[in-house]
Amino acid sequence: MFQEILASYGLQFDDFKIEPYGSGLINYTWKISGENNYLLQKINVNVFKEPTRIDENLLELRKFLDKYAPDYLFVSPLPNLKNETLFVFNGEYYRIFPFIKNSTSLDFVKTPEEAYQAAKQFGEFAKELDGFNTKKLKYTLVDFHNLPLRVTQFKLAIQSASVERLLEAATEINELIKLEDIATKYQELIDNGSLKKRVVHHDTKISNVLLHQETGEGLCVIDLDTVMPGYYISDIGDMMRTYLSEANEEEKDLSKVVVREEMFFAIYRGYMEEMGDVLSTSEKAAFVFSGQFMIYMQTLRFLTDFLNNDVYYHTTYPSHNLVRAKNQLQLLKSYSSLEHVFEKVFQNNLHTI
Repeated sequence: MFQEILASYGLQFDDFKIEPYGSGLINYTWKISGENNYLLQKINVNVFKEPTRIDENLLELRKFLDKYAPDYLFVSPLPNLKNETLFVFNGEYYRIFPFIKNSTSLDFVKTPEEAYQAAKQFGEFAKELDGFNTKKLKYTLVDFHNLPLRVTQFKLAIQSASVERLLEAATEINELIKLEDIATKYQELIDNGSLKKRVVHHDTKISNVLLHQETGEGLCVIDLDTVMPGYYISDIGDMMRTYLSEANEEEKDLSKVVVREEMFFAIYRGYMEEMGDVLSTSEKAAFVFSGQFMIYMQTLRFLTDFLNNDVYYHTTYPSHNLVRAKNQLQLLKSYSSLEHVFEKVFQNNLHTI
């Protein structure tokens, strides 16, 4: 396999060392080490059922950035000898990326500076693509961040779930039903035009940012398969969900699921330094809500999967998805309790610091 793929790019198999790379859970990635280094990736077609949509999106974005922001570091697939950026072999889809020198990535956010650098990179990505016509982008994951749909799926799961699972998750079910006003507010923001359709990354975990391995300065964002039309609160919300607590979504001890206020302000400062002059007043007003939106949606998704007998997320023990849902519900409570503190960013204009 590797020999045929490398040959299509004019690379000699014997000149390189190939080994698995990274911590991604969706696609399969290998580092190709030699005189020049590359990353080889196989797209997971069980998740991305139409890989050509990803390829077409990246080509459109590349074309736009080459014209309007030629100095921006946009890590897109390299063309092979046939000028193809997506290579099909035995029914599988592959692409090769340049390996960015002196770069590193993180799996967890430990310091406010790391959160700041990541948020700044996602902000710059959004800023550089502010003028891009989102109608040119295809949806690679339809309804990925469609909160009203997630609520509907949750209610359907309640109707079809076993009595045992309904009883086990009764407390969490009732709490999420009481929080349905979050979905109502989201729909109101869409309906009244408060949020502009933008180019959105949709997966802003810290591992999707490259940092300089010596200085820690942000270099660029990567893993662009979920770049689609959307609303900026998706990117902010995903950073909130994955950066704010030292404990990740797998933590069983809920006492450890606590929001670190300094991480919120680091995200705000980094993102707004880039997007502060781009976002409308109504968009900025939804900044704090973005955390509630995303954490609530992920809680719904975990609990829905538990009620559906764990058909989507990989689990390693019977109540795994329920534990994840409890974890995210606790994160949402911690976040909501600090909402009045976070709202002060608009009074103090902290993004100018």
